[in-house]
Amino acid sequence: MTKKDIIIIGAGMAGLTAAIYARRAGKSVLVLEGKIHGGQIINTLKVDNWPGDPGVSGPDLMNKIYHQVNNLGVEVEYDEVISIQKTAENGEFLVKIEDEEYSSGAIILAVGTEPRKLSEKQTKEAGKRPISYCATCDGALYKGKPVVVVGSGNTAKYEIKYLEGICSKVYHIHHDDPIPDEAVAVFAAIGRVPNTEFLKSLVKLDENGYIDAGENCETSCPGVFVAGDCRTKETRQLVTAAADGAVAANAAVQYLA
Repeated sequence: MTKKDIIIIGAGMAGLTAAIYARRAGKSVLVLEGKIHGGQIINTLKVDNWPGDPGVSGPDLMNKIYHQVNNLGVEVEYDEVISIQKTAENGEFLVKIEDEEYSSGAIILAVGTEPRKLSEKQTKEAGKRPISYCATCDGALYKGKPVVVVGSGNTAKYEIKYLEGICSKVYHIHHDDPIPDEAVAVFAAIGRVPNTEFLKSLVKLDENGYIDAGENCETSCPGVFVAGDCRTKETRQLVTAAADGAVAANAAVQYLA
């Protein structure tokens, strides 16, 4: 069994920032990521609100941070976490993946969010038409063709504006509205949900599934900290994710002390 001082679940902005701060504090750190490092910002081709580097692409920004983490000697493993348990014997945590277990003295949860899926009704109406959750990723596939965007918030507005520069027509509908027959693809922009279902027996979640924690990033379980979009908070941006990562890492280091 591999043992680390701190295990971080998630390799987005919050998780990688936490890794930097924890490693610079002299702790052994393991980052577990079930998909790809970088988080949701890697789907954004131009980031204008990252201080000091306006216009940077999401992939470029996150790759820089990822390489910084690697250069510090942080281990990053691409494995889906199945469960996290706190042992009664010594208070350490057991983190299980498919074919291995890890242990640590503290945990930082930076599991992020994922797009909310279309309703069953709209999914059925879409039929064989592709459903995308990222206009910047897939918009070019439908150049000169009509598409539809489902949603009513800022994300939907951004998707519509982006697609209007590519597609022949962009229909805008709300959740559960009929999908126009003319549209060749459906872009869903109806919000996001936290990736916290597997954590409900470990930490307290709010009514929407977000991990209950204040600005100190401390959860209901001693030794478990949370960072980034999966935390209860008003503002979810790159800078607040990075701030959470720093706070959570320092809190974890103090907890271990």
